[in-house]
Amino acid sequence: MKKNKSAEEEAIVEAVLFAMGRSVETGQLAAALREDKETAREAALRLKKRYDRGKHGMQITRLEDSWQMCTRAEYYENLIEVASAPKKQVLTDVALETLSIIAYKQPITKLEIEKIRGVKSDHAVNRLIDYNLVYEVGRLDAPGRPALFATTEEFLRRFGVGSTSDLPAPAPGKIDEFRLEAQEELKLAAMGEEESERAAAKAPEALSEGDPEEAVSGTVKK
Repeated sequence: MKKNKSAEEEAIVEAVLFAMGRSVETGQLAAALREDKETAREAALRLKKRYDRGKHGMQITRLEDSWQMCTRAEYYENLIEVASAPKKQVLTDVALETLSIIAYKQPITKLEIEKIRGVKSDHAVNRLIDYNLVYEVGRLDAPGRPALFATTEEFLRRFGVGSTSDLPAPAPGKIDEFRLEAQEELKLAAMGEEESERAAAKAPEALSEGDPEEAVSGTVKK
């Protein structure tokens, strides 16, 4: 009888995850089962193990205390033969650096990110929000109440981890490396501005060296 009850619980969890097509919290599974959270969690874990043991095209992914049924990565190439390939979001080095800082230091403010990188990070943070990798988790209890940012469930899915605690430890000196790269960005930007200023300064000089009438009319005297 107990075995039948367990199988029924797994079937209900499976049906809910398939139908929802997104991550479902343990509490929501408990409501579907009309049981407590621990029973729902155990049923989801059993279902996950069953999918992991067999040869299935789908898998049950745990995202902290949520669950999702999704396609196994090894069958992605087969899937896009019959489905439109999703637009790949390309993260720049700046965005990746900013995302790394948020992932390891969250919750964190823009000011704290900028102290680490040494440059403004508004554009990078906004881009990460657009990509649903980062979100505003709250406000810091400090003057001005600056926004606090953290990573999303989409971040966990994209990087194949169940929790931020599963992230690999950052390499020693990585923060210093980010700061040096940011300083290099500033230097390159400054060089670009100097080049633009030089070009703008040369234009009037070149104009004054020629015949004023030619400069106005755009014709060449013979």
